[in-house]
Amino acid sequence: MIRSRLPLLILAVWALLALTAQALPLSPNQLQLEHILDSPSAQAVLGHDDLGRDIAARLVIGARTSFLVAVWVVGLSVMVGTLFGAATAYRGGWWDRVAVQLVDIFLAFPGILLAIALAGLLGPGIGNVVIALTMVGWVGYARLARAQVLSLKHREHVQAAEALGSSHWHILYRHLLPLMAAPLIVEATFGIAAVVIAEAGLSFLGLGVQPPAASWGAMIRDGTRYMLVAPHMVLAPGTAIFAVVLAVNLLGDRLRDRLDTRLVNETGRE
Repeated sequence: MIRSRLPLLILAVWALLALTAQALPLSPNQLQLEHILDSPSAQAVLGHDDLGRDIAARLVIGARTSFLVAVWVVGLSVMVGTLFGAATAYRGGWWDRVAVQLVDIFLAFPGILLAIALAGLLGPGIGNVVIALTMVGWVGYARLARAQVLSLKHREHVQAAEALGSSHWHILYRHLLPLMAAPLIVEATFGIAAVVIAEAGLSFLGLGVQPPAASWGAMIRDGTRYMLVAPHMVLAPGTAIFAVVLAVNLLGDRLRDRLDTRLVNETGRE
């Protein structure tokens, strides 16, 4: 029972820390030169970094950064990709052909390399990271939405709505999007893990949030120079990224299995 609920517990703690980080009495940027590279102790459970800053406090602020980026990027990517893929697939014709070519162009580039290039052009900052990752992430949702619409738009209830004179947007909103929700939700769940890793990677390269703001990727970058004398600087943020990504993937697998089971049961009853 505990093992089955552990991923949900990890994500709940991540979200809670992210949402309450600003209200907590933390001093993530306070320099304590007498505690430079101190190991974990009772006063600082995760130790101090190369500037004497409390790693635990910076880890909480980093949780807020990764959470906000993940929510914004996945939310915008799902909205843009779903609307684009569903609308063009339903219209068909040259709309669909142009959409397929555009998606193929984006897929021709490795996602992380394209995100690095866009972040480099836009400049560092959390807002530009969201824009760069959204411009990369919407493609997967567009392709999935297109495939779903192509398989659903010839169903009898959709044809009946067309015969009754319903508008295209009404049919998409009322008759197609509800049937597409399950695979899109599962895809978005796995997308959160990908965004957390991508944000950490961009911050590691110096293209994410800028000092003194905290990010798990930037914390790992700062700690790589002191791994032999202060490994806790890398272990703390690295463990946080590992725990969140693993929890998201496990939850996504469980959600996919449950939704597939429901679909199989409904098909069997029919």
